[in-house]
Amino acid sequence: MKYHRPSLLVIISLYVAGLLTFYGCKAQDTSSTDYAYTNELINESSPYLLQHAHNPVNWHPWNEKSLQKAKEEDKMLLISVGYAACHWCHVMEHESFEDTSVARIMNQHFIPIKVDREERPDVDDIYITACQMSTGKNCGWPLNAFALPDGRPVWAGTYFPKKNWIEILEYFVKLYQEDRDKLEEYATTITDGLQGIDDVPVGDKNKAFKAEDLVKINKEFVKSIDFKRGGQSGAPKFPKPSNYEYLLEQFFRTGEAQYWEAVEVTLDNMAKGGIYDHVGGGFARYSTDANWKVPHFEKMLYDNSQLVSIYAKAYQVKQKPRYKEIIEETLGFIERELTDASGGFYSSLDADSEGVEGKFYVWTKSEIDSIIGDEQISEWFRDFYQIKERGNWEHQNIIYHEKSLAEFAASVGQEEASLKQTFGQIKAKLLEARAGRVRPGLDDKVLTGWNAMMLEGYVDAYKALGEAKYLDMALKNGQFLLENMLQADARLNRNFKDGKSSINGFLDDYALSIQAFMALYEVTFDEKWLDRSKGLADYAMEHFLDTSSYLFNYTSDLDPPLIARKKELGDGAIPSSNSSMARALFSLGTYLYEEAYQDLARQMMTNLVNTVEESQQPSFYSNWLQLYQSLATPPYEVAVVGPNAGALSKELMTSYLPNSLFLGGTAEGSLELLKDKLVEGETYIYVCQNKVCRFPVQTAAEALEQLQN
Repeated sequence: MKYHRPSLLVIISLYVAGLLTFYGCKAQDTSSTDYAYTNELINESSPYLLQHAHNPVNWHPWNEKSLQKAKEEDKMLLISVGYAACHWCHVMEHESFEDTSVARIMNQHFIPIKVDREERPDVDDIYITACQMSTGKNCGWPLNAFALPDGRPVWAGTYFPKKNWIEILEYFVKLYQEDRDKLEEYATTITDGLQGIDDVPVGDKNKAFKAEDLVKINKEFVKSIDFKRGGQSGAPKFPKPSNYEYLLEQFFRTGEAQYWEAVEVTLDNMAKGGIYDHVGGGFARYSTDANWKVPHFEKMLYDNSQLVSIYAKAYQVKQKPRYKEIIEETLGFIERELTDASGGFYSSLDADSEGVEGKFYVWTKSEIDSIIGDEQISEWFRDFYQIKERGNWEHQNIIYHEKSLAEFAASVGQEEASLKQTFGQIKAKLLEARAGRVRPGLDDKVLTGWNAMMLEGYVDAYKALGEAKYLDMALKNGQFLLENMLQADARLNRNFKDGKSSINGFLDDYALSIQAFMALYEVTFDEKWLDRSKGLADYAMEHFLDTSSYLFNYTSDLDPPLIARKKELGDGAIPSSNSSMARALFSLGTYLYEEAYQDLARQMMTNLVNTVEESQQPSFYSNWLQLYQSLATPPYEVAVVGPNAGALSKELMTSYLPNSLFLGGTAEGSLELLKDKLVEGETYIYVCQNKVCRFPVQTAAEALEQLQN
């Protein structure tokens, strides 16, 4: 479908094309009362909104009161969207939103509204899509949208320098005063497009899914892979772990080496690059170059959660020691810097400290030398980690390496193990020294969906490495979600901070929580997690399902309506809420013997199948493709029942088995799939498919042979 693009050439010509991708904002202290200005954001809990609470711009939060105010005063809405971990939102705040001359125009002629896109992804989705329609470009943050008093957008853009921003403001002031019909035309066109953009036809429910049909899709998929440096070709490079989850499963199922090569080259190069924090663990949001060297330094929970999972699964396949280190170091970072005492996980760390992007993470040669002390060892460390006298990036040094440690150790005549120990000691000293620096801003709000992904990351790490502490962390977070996010009627809250939760959950919160609770069931065989998953699934089907399209709306029918009720379909940095829900329903339907769940998952995939199969970029549907594979080749139901069920299932799950769902326990339990499988005093493993079981066995090795044949 083509959309009419409003011809706001005066504005578009001002657009800063080089600054279109994902930017950031800096959190700042709002605890002091010594401010010249205070606006309504002071009553919010979001660190991003609180950052703007003392701007001279009279910001309002997104709520019915603010929207009604625009109608009553007959003013356009100016909706500014960002998030706490970013750089360019902070730049625009400093240049424009802290400037009283700019604030005077915004306050006099508009109702300015600030939105935290992480708290309100539904609002963000409306206006980011409007930006793409009205400019014909990719859009990012800060996002600044102009809308009529009823919320219908007329145009949106991203970052603008102060001079250009004032010109844009004055343009819309004049247009609203002199030619409202033109604005009405723009609003109608964009709103019509928004309301129809997620429409897909209902597919034939009898569609047969065949594994061989994935061959063509996979050929298209791997075309986008950079087999030299990993990731997708070009720059910037984003991790997008769901792509490699899919390719890893294709390697498991087909044995074709190219799929493993795509995963391995990506994980290896990310682990070498500056996108990875070699001192403190954890990954930055993305790299600005094609070599994973220069990160955009913000660290997001949702990236790190998924990256722990993919490194854990890759470790199950090949047991590469470096993958184990990445898992351990990244979870060390999560525990040290993004974990609340209550068991919740915080959202992000800012890219900036002291107003400078990356300052917390980079080093000078003299700093490195002074911390290490020994000249020879310092030289080795500098050579391996690319530390230069004049810096390797903007007169500073990003720590990264190009050779493997084994290659480097050989080149300097040292034992790898000895050098690894030495470098580890140095990095511990660097971490201690870094702790004395001014820290990046912390966004300490807790988001349900992101926590669910991190919970699953801990479960995957537990499966791969067998460390009980990882299971303990997952269980603690699961209990946190039950106690603080889940309501008695199975409704979820989205956000939590300082004991306060103010936003109703969205579809991704439900889908990802269902998946996380099922993951906990697999490693504990505690049926309460399946019970909670069922409650969430039933609630979502009642309040989110569009019964005319058999897809889920992103927002609940209990929420105040936006100008369009959108569905999230494409898989991005986080898999889409519809693909996640479809996969969750398929697995839950298997566990609970609930065909209605599986039928709905199949229908959802059927609706998307033409879009996926005909796409020139199937990587935008990688999570859907994992469901496609499951429908083509149903998973094994692996029941482990008896007094030794825990130990045997743990042994089995150290292997990478994407074709299997685990269930069982020391007792028979209530699941239909476990009925009549308990033998007194014995532990048996039943490998079943479509409820038909092979001959039961008593060792993990025998069961693995059945699963792999």
